Amino acid sequence: MSHPNPAVPEMTELLARAVRVLTQLEAWLPPAPPPVDWNARAFRWRKRGASHGWLDAITHVSLINTQDLQHIERQKDIIDRNTLHFIEGKPANNVLMTGARGTGKSSLVKAMLATYGDRGLRLIEVDKADMADLSDIVDQVAPRPEKFIVFCDDLSFEEGEAGYKALKSVLDGSAASTGNNVLIYATSNRRHLMPEYMSENLQAQHQSDGEIHPGETVEEKISLSERFGLWLSFYPFRQDDYLDIVYHWLRTLGCSETSIMESRTQALQWALERGSRSGRVAWQFARDWAARNA
Repeated sequence: MSHPNPAVPEMTELLARAVRVLTQLEAWLPPAPPPVDWNARAFRWRKRGASHGWLDAITHVSLINTQDLQHIERQKDIIDRNTLHFIEGKPANNVLMTGARGTGKSSLVKAMLATYGDRGLRLIEVDKADMADLSDIVDQVAPRPEKFIVFCDDLSFEEGEAGYKALKSVLDGSAASTGNNVLIYATSNRRHLMPEYMSENLQAQHQSDGEIHPGETVEEKISLSERFGLWLSFYPFRQDDYLDIVYHWLRTLGCSETSIMESRTQALQWALERGSRSGRVAWQFARDWAARNA
């Protein structure tokens, strides 16, 4: 017996085929980003391929207290004052930290979160490859009451990178760029964030009165770093400063004063082998010594 309406089986088959096609498409499409856990104190900007990014809550945040950061008192005072102004709704500056590796640049940012997290400060870590998404990040957090530091560690750009223009736009100082609840803190080994070449010096113009005007390429590079209101420089530690940091961490890890005094020669050798007397090297030695001499 034929179906009273011949179009019904055709429609059923068409719907079944459509379901199969959609199922195959869903396997190729990236999953929807999870909802943001606004109760978290720190986030990481995540992306899957070319899809839109999202704020992924960091469950276990690595924090450090400001008193554990030794021999960078001036830098601590400046960034603490700037962050406090930010929390209090006063004018505050974006911060660029440059200088020797392992001297506490990124640790100082985490120390601000430890100090002011209870007062609404939040941290968003962004890889330099994702700096082109800065405007999306700013839009996501704009309605929130918290204060957000967008942090990029080891920031630098090569010629023509998309993130360069995005960062420049957000830093340009206009009220529409970051609103009142976002600051950018960045660390870099390059003061002007981009590679510098000897050939660029040939573009400089010497005026009749002796004044020197840098070439356009140099001007462009300087203009980005100048958009950071605060520049903090970090320098390699002297030997005595390095040892002070070693001893501080050994006391924190529970070593006796006798054990601490006995560590001096090996602490210096440890630094010599690594070619650096930095706070990071001091912390690594202290962990090793404490484990062997506990």
